[in-house]
Amino acid sequence: MTAPDTTTPLLDVQHLKKYFPVRSGFLNRVQGHVKAVDDISFQLFQGETLGIVGESGSGKSTLARAIIRLDEANSGNIHFDGVDWNSLKGQALQAKRADMQMIFQNPYASLNPRHTVGRAVAEPLVIFKRAKGQELKARVESLLDMVGLPKSVVDSMPSELSGGQRQRVCIARALALNPKLIIADEAVSALDVSVQAQVLNLMDDLKQELGLTYLFIAHNLSVVEHFCDRVMVMYLGQVMESAPTKELFQSPQHPYTKALLSAMPIADPVLAEQAKLTRIRLEGELPSPMNPPSGCRFHTRCPEVFELCDTIIPACSIIGPNHTASCHLLEKG
Repeated sequence: MTAPDTTTPLLDVQHLKKYFPVRSGFLNRVQGHVKAVDDISFQLFQGETLGIVGESGSGKSTLARAIIRLDEANSGNIHFDGVDWNSLKGQALQAKRADMQMIFQNPYASLNPRHTVGRAVAEPLVIFKRAKGQELKARVESLLDMVGLPKSVVDSMPSELSGGQRQRVCIARALALNPKLIIADEAVSALDVSVQAQVLNLMDDLKQELGLTYLFIAHNLSVVEHFCDRVMVMYLGQVMESAPTKELFQSPQHPYTKALLSAMPIADPVLAEQAKLTRIRLEGELPSPMNPPSGCRFHTRCPEVFELCDTIIPACSIIGPNHTASCHLLEKG
């Protein structure tokens, strides 16, 4: 595996916030805001795969959409490939979008059911005027071959393909413009386990071959452990812990990370039975992002909560190289 280039970040996100207004009443006035992403900062380097994990409602997909500017952030700075991403407008933004592409969770919903596979893959090439005529046809066939699909699917409709084949089409379309960064939002969660492995292996091969960088959002921690170089754990719109994958899985520091890892399924029935004895069970439901808890966001469900947690926001503690966590327990030492 090629080591990531850690000299200059390809993507630098600082203090990003994305709030959604909640309106009600006869005059449809704003009554509050859903704080989906609340002051998140991180860096992603060329050739790296950063996994983002957390429960549903933690803000993972909103973060992805804010980075790619499908949803405009309320505040914060994003620098992508040396450019102030937030400052780009109109044609300048569209031109730079070629370098940042997205693979969505549902491969069928992200493909136009009235367009053939060939047209779906060719669309970005046509919009950005990268190819036409026979050159366009050859490029589409090359992209399909790159993701392991035969030329014969060019004239097929999405409904004629399996879930794995559709996701391969989406990957081919994302690769069409030779992007530097691909944001994969639950890219394999809708697929069967055997197909997941095929698609993940394909994405990993393409990463090595093309020098791609991935922002990989997932619920399946086993997939993240296998596929990602580094992991960022989110809870209720904030980052709880961030570390290299191996270090995070072997030595988690935040109580929330420990709880997530303890819930991972284990194939061996004997080990699975033993794991039940040490499983950390979180009480209660995820609080509303419209009215998040004071202090540490996780304190209402934390099994290790103490007096500071409900009043003071924990500082980001440095555990080791590229390993940080936000927890008062770490401040106590």
